[in-house]
Amino acid sequence: MLNIKDPILKTLDKSLIKLPTPMNISLFWNYGSLLGLYLLIQLISGILLSIHYCPNIYYAFDSIIHIMKDVKFGWLIRLTHMNGASMFFILMYIHIGRGIYYNSFKFNIVWYIGIMTFLLSMATAFLGYVLPWGQMSFWGATVITNLLSALPYIGQTLVEWIWGGFSINNATLNRFYSFHFILPMMIVMLVFIHLIYLHMTGSNNPLGTNSNYFKIYFHPYFTLKDILWFMIIMMIHYIIIMQLPYYLSDPDNFIPANPLSTPEHIKPEWYFLFAYSILRSIPNKLGGVLMLFMSILILAILPNTSNMHKIKTTMFYPLNQIMFWMFTNTFILLTWLGNQLIEYPYTEISQLLTIMYFSYFFITPLMNIYWDKLMFYN
Repeated sequence: MLNIKDPILKTLDKSLIKLPTPMNISLFWNYGSLLGLYLLIQLISGILLSIHYCPNIYYAFDSIIHIMKDVKFGWLIRLTHMNGASMFFILMYIHIGRGIYYNSFKFNIVWYIGIMTFLLSMATAFLGYVLPWGQMSFWGATVITNLLSALPYIGQTLVEWIWGGFSINNATLNRFYSFHFILPMMIVMLVFIHLIYLHMTGSNNPLGTNSNYFKIYFHPYFTLKDILWFMIIMMIHYIIIMQLPYYLSDPDNFIPANPLSTPEHIKPEWYFLFAYSILRSIPNKLGGVLMLFMSILILAILPNTSNMHKIKTTMFYPLNQIMFWMFTNTFILLTWLGNQLIEYPYTEISQLLTIMYFSYFFITPLMNIYWDKLMFYN
């Protein structure tokens, strides 16, 4: 528990209202609460959509059209859910970036639960992308599930088991629809565990110190701040819905799924493109699949690398800041490259940026150790 001398705070530190919170936390600490808001929005809008959706390969596409054209405010609910997924991942990437920059991963359990939540969110988003049963939904599901066939001995059997047959069919759509409902419940459970452990350790702050001085109640100071940013982010969300509702989606998904016609360029949603670009940059299929998973799982090594150097406020090191922003730009460029054709020079640039992406997690700790020695041993 928090090391607080005040006996009143000792009894109330588990609650949200009386939670002692560092008074100097910035805007970047709002993204956790914004993610909670969007998780709630996605759950409610998803349940409303499920009322009219039909998980059948012959009726799924038509049921989406029915929701958009015939159901009262169905278009608003569907566009809220569709663009809400993009907003959710934008907020999550910023949330993870803040955790990396400010060394929030020193709270090991909180960080590992966050990674698990991230993985389940990606799985849920992938399953949801298949449900409209458009061209890109069908072929995206075909390509992504086929990646498992790269596993030695059991790969092809595993793919056919997931499909429920020898190709993606009605059983596959039903399974994806079921798991698209189940996984969010698991995400909610993980979020609650994430918050419980966060309240046990207390929030990090921009200075990176562990001091319990200069803390204030969460309410009303940070509840008002959260409400303000709820209003701002919702305004941005609904401006996108009203003005550019399909800007972040693929035009091929307006075409019903056709197993006999392959799109020219198969790609997932934009928030998976960085990992998809890493997958495509590896010539070997199995190696590409491993690197795809490692692009997420490598986040789990950060708490261990942070223990290698003595100073915990390494975000103040100039080289560390340069490396972080290089990593951020690498992530953005990989996302852009995932949207390009597999041809020269995009493939070669993807390979270079893949090396830079993974190098960050190994070079930065070594630089911090060197900086520690330079400051304290010379």
